[in-house]
Amino acid sequence: MSESANSPYIAFQDVYKSFGEHHVLIDVSFDVMPGETVCILGRSGVGKSVSLQHIMGFLKPDSGRVIVAHEDITDYTEEQMEHIRKKVTMVFQNGALFDSLSVGENVAFPLREHQHLSEEEIFARVDELLDMVGVKPMADLLPSDLSTGMKRSVAIARALAADPECVLYDEPTTMVDPLMAQLLGDLIKRLKEQTHHTGVVVTHDMRLAKKLADRIVFLHEGRVLFFGTYPEMERSPEPLVREFLELDELKLEV
Repeated sequence: MSESANSPYIAFQDVYKSFGEHHVLIDVSFDVMPGETVCILGRSGVGKSVSLQHIMGFLKPDSGRVIVAHEDITDYTEEQMEHIRKKVTMVFQNGALFDSLSVGENVAFPLREHQHLSEEEIFARVDELLDMVGVKPMADLLPSDLSTGMKRSVAIARALAADPECVLYDEPTTMVDPLMAQLLGDLIKRLKEQTHHTGVVVTHDMRLAKKLADRIVFLHEGRVLFFGTYPEMERSPEPLVREFLELDELKLEV
């Protein structure tokens, strides 16, 4: 146990990934320690979401190694990935909720799939999770009745239902209004403090990264330009990092 605590929960080691002539990840290396939240930051199309898909095993690197849950998953089959995906769960940008199931049934789904609980225990756990993310009154509604932000909250509750060790968030504050973005950021931070999960958050939202990140990976055109804490990022001499920070300051003032 102590050995695992001292080794990265997730690590990219010299990862390259291309789609045809398009080089998406170029010699990408970073790590995420157990209980740590790392934000992968950068503009659209720099390889952020592709990194998450490597962690979930949906994509394989052209070269380099990917470590997840302390295991080298680079050459794992779909079957071998099954036990990894019980430990590591993902909150997709679109929520990926089942349209025909109520909010409560969506959250109950992984409990029925993976755990041997009575209906009474499932209902109690669903109530607890919906309460935790602030959408308990909406348990009987369908996803189509919810705003984008509320769908994200339900998706977070469903991800937590499987009792994972690690949660991946793909652009959790995109396409929501500033107030909802702030509420989602506060929710993810509170859950991090309550559950001590390992977390990876893909975002272009500097405010969210500042709120959540123990460390930040800054990607530009598939390369890691910076990896470290937010205060270290503020001191970075890298011109593109400085430009990103300065543009964000301008947006904050508007």
